[in-house]
Amino acid sequence: MTPLEALSQKQKRIQSLESIAGLLGWDEQTLLPQDSADQRQDQNATMAAIIHEAKTDPEIGKLLEQIEALPHGPDDTGIQAVLRDARIEYDRATKLPASYVEQHARLCSEAYHAWAAARKNNDFSAFAPYLKRHLELAKEGADYLGWGDRPYDLQIDFHDPGMDAQTIGTLFSGLKKELVPIVQQIIEAPTQARTDIFKGFPIPEQKTFLEEVTASLGFNYKRGRIDISLHPFCSGNGADTRMTTRFDEDNPLDSLFSSIHETGHGLYEQGLPLESLHNALGKAAGMGAHESQSRLWENQVCRSRSFWNHYEPKFRSAFPKQLEGISSDELYLAINSVSKNPIRVDSDEVTYNLHIVIRFEIEKKLFSGELRVEDLPDYWNSQYKELLGIAPRNDAEGVLQDVHWSGGAFGYFPSYCLGNMLAAQLWYTVAEEHSDLEQDFEKGDFSRLLSWLRKNVHAHGARYHLMELSNKATGKELSHTSLIRYLKERYLPLYT
Repeated sequence: MTPLEALSQKQKRIQSLESIAGLLGWDEQTLLPQDSADQRQDQNATMAAIIHEAKTDPEIGKLLEQIEALPHGPDDTGIQAVLRDARIEYDRATKLPASYVEQHARLCSEAYHAWAAARKNNDFSAFAPYLKRHLELAKEGADYLGWGDRPYDLQIDFHDPGMDAQTIGTLFSGLKKELVPIVQQIIEAPTQARTDIFKGFPIPEQKTFLEEVTASLGFNYKRGRIDISLHPFCSGNGADTRMTTRFDEDNPLDSLFSSIHETGHGLYEQGLPLESLHNALGKAAGMGAHESQSRLWENQVCRSRSFWNHYEPKFRSAFPKQLEGISSDELYLAINSVSKNPIRVDSDEVTYNLHIVIRFEIEKKLFSGELRVEDLPDYWNSQYKELLGIAPRNDAEGVLQDVHWSGGAFGYFPSYCLGNMLAAQLWYTVAEEHSDLEQDFEKGDFSRLLSWLRKNVHAHGARYHLMELSNKATGKELSHTSLIRYLKERYLPLYT
């Protein structure tokens, strides 16, 4: 057995263990009995310790040294990517004490249930101690890993390798400058979407419709499934992809578009090379790349006129009474409604990026110490008032709306906006190559777009990280300009 084969064998074991831990996490948010959380905390901590032990196996370090000593040509990008990510993972794992890893896993489980209860009871003070502890552990982990002077940059790097707060800040600054007046122009336009047409949509019919849509996009239900959770998410890998959504009889678009969003993630996972799930060639390029896939399918594709030319008759057939008297133009405008909504996941794609800018600025201040956890709700509300012109009515609608911080997922939020930027660039790139692509959508055929994404994004795995992937797939540096162009072209003609 060669050193590379021996390394792959150990990586496959780690991947298998991580997939087991992932199923525990999926179950915790979908099916776990309410009073069984304490046992799940122990299970999560145990799995974290086992995975940490596997990742810090000294034999991995020896194998890496042997492989790194071998000559590799400039064209060996696959091996280089495998070694790059394996080295980073091994070095980081060996610098973190097992006790720290277990403590973090246990806190994630405890904090999730505390967040769910706090959100239900509209009580941020009940969640605040867990958020404080997560911040403390994040900074402690940064010290262990040699990032003590840049703890927030480390969090960003976890999700989007190679990115940092300064780079993101520059991208967001340009976006914010051009986006705010667009939002204002749309909000003040005489044409506005009706907000009263989505009432009384039965959940069984919603479920049937969204499953048909997601399957038509290409999601393989023989390798995946969709369930219900408090906060929609996608987990697992291409071999077993788990998605979730949530339902509201008076908001059918929430379940539909959250499902489409998670389907974008699922399609990415199912498009990664199945034989390489254990190394960089079978993993995503980062969360910005991941979000580009979910946002492209959710917005550029499924909010398009061509998509609804095909699916509107099916939607009306599923909900004839509810849509009676609603014209096609009224329905399409409602699907692309733009409003000042305090909830990120319910917001439209025009204002969505401002939600992310707010979270990015807040996270920076939390890590720098400029903002105390206790002051977070008031500061959150003030930022929403300033940037979006709306203040949340309560903490459940405000600072408690997102699940991310309960899992210590700092630095994740910027990925959504980075993904929107990449999604727009990918959209215009594929549209230049296939100018008649939207004719496919009118027939309910999305295979040509999916094939293009498979070739230009999915097949690379993590061979390239976000900025390099942008250049490789679109021929351009990642920028906000394509996103601004897309938003203008899609929305300004609707709001005149």
